[in-house]
Amino acid sequence: MATTITKRDLVIKISNQTGLTQQEVYDVVQKFLDGVTGELSAGNSVVMRNFGAFQVREVKGKIGRNPKDPSKAVPIPPRAVVKFKPGKEMKEKVARLLPMIQGEK
Repeated sequence: MATTITKRDLVIKISNQTGLTQQEVYDVVQKFLDGVTGELSAGNSVVMRNFGAFQVREVKGKIGRNPKDPSKAVPIPPRAVVKFKPGKEMKEKVARLLPMIQGEK
């Protein structure tokens, strides 16, 4: 079964691999995340070769239904969302997991 890795787990792992303190690694990871978030909130794309690309896209407005009263239409306004498109190297590495994922079912 797959494990969820938190930012803290990642910081500890990188700290152990590099010899940097956990605080130093945390500061770099947080600056990276803040930088990506800042660029996306400014409408820019963030592309990292072989990893992937983060892009802001518009999700068009639509009419939804109220689950408690399906006869009532609920307008859902358009909104901006972040989409992630994995890079070639990531796609190839993740694709190798299919047999393991199928075995979990």
